[in-house]
Amino acid sequence: MTKAEKVQFVIDTLENLYPETPIPLDHKDPYTLLIAVLMSAQSTDARVNTITPLLFEKADNPYDMVKLSVEEIRDIIKPVGLSPMKSKGIYGLSKILIEKHDGKVPIDFDALEELPAVGHKTASVVMAQAFNIPAFPVDTHIHRLMYRWNLTNGKNVVQTEKDAKRLFPKELWNKLHLQIIYYGREYSPARGWNLEKDIITKTIGRKSVVDEYNKK
Repeated sequence: MTKAEKVQFVIDTLENLYPETPIPLDHKDPYTLLIAVLMSAQSTDARVNTITPLLFEKADNPYDMVKLSVEEIRDIIKPVGLSPMKSKGIYGLSKILIEKHDGKVPIDFDALEELPAVGHKTASVVMAQAFNIPAFPVDTHIHRLMYRWNLTNGKNVVQTEKDAKRLFPKELWNKLHLQIIYYGREYSPARGWNLEKDIITKTIGRKSVVDEYNKK
């Protein structure tokens, strides 16, 4: 199978499995999505979705958020982990949105990445899911699967993102990155992985990964 055929096999399989791709994090607008994505770092979407309603009940826009103290924000979001850093980020970015962007989330990668606690992945998620601007956010699932599928060398997420953007058509990026995440969670997890159920890795996977699995 050529590289192009492998890529098409991935696209076709994922489209068959996940024709619909709902956004995993509950939100109602770009600001609440930005906050939810920030909170999801080293946490789970399910856990974040239990905490954001508590936070957004008090503040679902930057103007109300800065009325809270960093300590108040931290107390609410503590269950998602890394609350000292995340609470400072939420307060700080809300303040900057008011001061520099009229309280609105900018539709701009550089402006997003200038916000406290907002890295490239978070900015990419917001651009893709809030504004439908083509992006390919790489999380742990995508990084793991792109390596297992021998579509990247797996050195780092920066290289994985470059390879994903090079291999997959731009018009598919926003949907495809979600499809890969769903597939990774369901069929190709880091732990408890069953290669027999993982049709994509079984069909096109990196030989060393498959051989290592079969030695177990």
